[in-house]
Amino acid sequence: MVSDFAAGNYRFIPAVFQYSSGAQASPGYEIERVRFDQLVPLAEGFARIAATIQGASRPLTAFCACELRSPAAFTEDGFRAFNQHYVKTLAEWGLFDGTTNPVARSNVCPEIDPPSEPSFYAFSFTRPSANASPSFVIAGGAEARGGVGSYPERIVRYRDLSPDAWREKVRFTASEMERRLAQFGFTWTETTAVQAYTVHDVHPVIADELVRRGATRSGLTWHFARPPVVDLEYEMDCRRVLREVVV
Repeated sequence: MVSDFAAGNYRFIPAVFQYSSGAQASPGYEIERVRFDQLVPLAEGFARIAATIQGASRPLTAFCACELRSPAAFTEDGFRAFNQHYVKTLAEWGLFDGTTNPVARSNVCPEIDPPSEPSFYAFSFTRPSANASPSFVIAGGAEARGGVGSYPERIVRYRDLSPDAWREKVRFTASEMERRLAQFGFTWTETTAVQAYTVHDVHPVIADELVRRGATRSGLTWHFARPPVVDLEYEMDCRRVLREVVV
């Protein structure tokens, strides 16, 4: 089920307290993505994001998605603690009500030259637009099934990196992207960018699990990074954003 977030002029796919599964601009608005040329630590990043959004004459509630980089994969407890810290700012901005969070997010861990602390790589916000073309951001998703249970219980082919297991992990994650796209009424055909995050060789399964299903229509950006929780091996996100800048 998709929910409206009128204060930000977008709708979103509810997920967990730390992020939504995706955000789509409301009619009359579009999403703009801003990527930092250099990673920006969390507190400074929030300040720069606020300045950018307010400089565009938009409320802070227009913040609809972000992409984070962390020093290393978290334990489950560590990830929970980080998320509880992260959402404090969203609550101050009127985005998080203590239960529901409309902001989509990806958070991955560069394997080489990681940041010394959690940092922003990019963020997105809504702004008025006469362009009738839709825009959306689908949050990062890895090979972990939803529902209750620990990560070891939910990870597809837990700690198995055999060729068959790897194919299943990528297939599951791509299928989850498709499920989220479908909730907004879209398919891979509408995407303008797709990103994959892994430190493993994805090439053996790209043709069957990504190219043939249409996921690489705009190419594939591979980040040599791990998903945010220990023992997750593959993550993806995607978007349709027509206005992107680097600052």
